[in-house]
Amino acid sequence: MRELIREFIRKHELLDPERLEEVFRLEEESGQTFERIMLHKGYMSENDLLRTLAFALELPYLPSLSDQLVPDDFVGNVPVGFARNYALVGVGRENGAMRVATAFPLDTHPMDDLASMVQCEVEPVLAPRAEITSLINRAYKNKAGGLVDETMEGLREDDILKEAAAIDESEDLLATANKAPIIRLVNMILFNALKMRASDVHFQPFPDRLQVRYRIDGVLYDMEAPPKKVQDAILSRLKVQGGMDIAERRMPQDGRATVKIGDADVDIRISAVPTNYGERIVLRLLDKSARLYSLEEIGLESDNLRMVEHYIQYQHGIILVTGPTGSGKSTTLYAALQKVNSSQENVITLEDPIEYHIAGISQIQINEKKGLTFAKGLRHLLRQDPDIMMVGEIRDVETARIAIQAALTGHLVYSTLHTNDAASTVTRLVDIGIEPYLVASSVICVIAQRLVRRICPACREEHEPTPEELRDLKLIGLSISDFPTGRLYHGRGCPSCFNTGYTDRTGIYEIMPVDDALKDQIIERKSSSVVKRTAIERGCRTLRMDGAQKVLKGVTTPAEVLRVTQLDSF
Repeated sequence: MRELIREFIRKHELLDPERLEEVFRLEEESGQTFERIMLHKGYMSENDLLRTLAFALELPYLPSLSDQLVPDDFVGNVPVGFARNYALVGVGRENGAMRVATAFPLDTHPMDDLASMVQCEVEPVLAPRAEITSLINRAYKNKAGGLVDETMEGLREDDILKEAAAIDESEDLLATANKAPIIRLVNMILFNALKMRASDVHFQPFPDRLQVRYRIDGVLYDMEAPPKKVQDAILSRLKVQGGMDIAERRMPQDGRATVKIGDADVDIRISAVPTNYGERIVLRLLDKSARLYSLEEIGLESDNLRMVEHYIQYQHGIILVTGPTGSGKSTTLYAALQKVNSSQENVITLEDPIEYHIAGISQIQINEKKGLTFAKGLRHLLRQDPDIMMVGEIRDVETARIAIQAALTGHLVYSTLHTNDAASTVTRLVDIGIEPYLVASSVICVIAQRLVRRICPACREEHEPTPEELRDLKLIGLSISDFPTGRLYHGRGCPSCFNTGYTDRTGIYEIMPVDDALKDQIIERKSSSVVKRTAIERGCRTLRMDGAQKVLKGVTTPAEVLRVTQLDSF
């Protein structure tokens, strides 16, 4: 095996021979495995190391586990602590044996223990540790017994409302909020939301009930409806968690909290506003255990991917990502930052909030209460000798002016705006007071985006299109003759997708490079429709056109594209 490792490393020039022999020597002296020493010393990236071991051991290498499903008997028989500690997770079965992803294939003892737990043979495949951890988190979120806080253990879901309804209405609200039944009720609601991949949880008061709603893959679904008599107790509990004033019910409030599921942290942003039936509270859930996506994984078609990779390598200018709240703008910016992050570049970000932490990048949290706004932070950032700056959002003309000044003085700036499409972004900057010639000379590319739900891979099937689907196809510029089989794909509905037919989301994009023709139109203050028409004539594909490409590939449905895009009018 050592000779195979030497051969592969020498052939691909991955490591100096002297360092390789040093690792082999340390392996014999310390008893540690080869891969752990290599990673500890930092002599080779994990990707290169796993490819080397895959070659030497003749094992498959899976760089991504995003499409893998963990067998039920793995989750049922293997403790989550064991799986996380040894970075092992089942990824299916083959010929009666369970395939198990590992990042440390030379560490054989945990694999032997695992075989006795699942009571069958195990066949190792190699995968990055981050991918394994992410898959473990996804799999065990569906196993309540292993991950729920002990305050919820033994509590049957059908008993929750009975316990909550038994609370005496005359009790003090603060005391009530801290009693175990309400805590367990709120924890169960949050746990179920995370188990179902919800991004937001709504607590909406009605005359007779408090309706809980989850936003899953961009769509709201009605869930639990606790009785009206426990409404104040539940809302007070949420406000206590968020560090908010429970006595204040007539003014909007914001708060933040962190909860744990297993060893995964979830940040919660809490917003409360008064309504006619009591306070309404909305929680935004930010799962820190969720992995970062690369540019190749967020839904960019090959030509769009090449274009984005080209512009993010520029030395100066502004790249704007635009779309409504929850359209994946931050994910796109993080993917771009990962692509350009290197020891040769000084990369600094201003964010509100910091959603993911990226190694090697300085990330600054906006704090408007203490005076640290985007504009003030950006002004100070210019003194930090940055090469690339990411500004979470351009909210006002002051921030826009400083960002443009930074771009014109040799910095590359990434930021976001809330506009409907790429063309209206440049005209929005002019409308808020930026001189057209400054917009034309600083903005190099605008990326508009939306998120569409993906057809569930577990129940995806072809079917004959209905008249409604044929009409939808026409609205997105397609006809059934564009499909080789004359049939459309859809999700039949299964437990994996909660019978919705959709699982997860992907992006659709409208990428508009600001070339000389568009610069002239911006300086002449042309309308957004004129700018958009010119961009399309020069090869720009609109959001709806990009969505149509994903329908042709069977990634999503015509109804999804119509749900998130507007009619192309120009």
